[in-house]
Amino acid sequence: QVRLVESGGGLVQPGGSLRLSCAASGSIFGINAMGWYRQAPGKERELVATITGGGITDYADSVKGRFTVSRDNANRMVFLQMSSLKPEDTAVYYCNGRIKQFGSTWWSDYWGQGTLVTVSS
Repeated sequence: QVRLVESGGGLVQPGGSLRLSCAASGSIFGINAMGWYRQAPGKERELVATITGGGITDYADSVKGRFTVSRDNANRMVFLQMSSLKPEDTAVYYCNGRIKQFGSTWWSDYWGQGTLVTVSS
């Protein structure tokens, strides 16, 4: 089965930094775009950052200048470097990838289980 697993979440003080990682595994033929989403308590899931297979990035306005998304195609990983963290960044962060499996003719979206980021004094 194709799986995405996030890591790196935790408790951090306002103004601090944190780096999230996501690793894809399984019978993977290829990975197209990948991204990070987050969901705060009582709110809907929102897009944080995306990165295409060619390395083109896009960010939500709320994180521009503070977050950086990158990927390591050889190791099937995507990262989110978060700096100048604010309390409003507190959420469960999810990794997403558009992936094609061996033997499949289509691409499908996969989600990780999420990792909690808490920004508090």
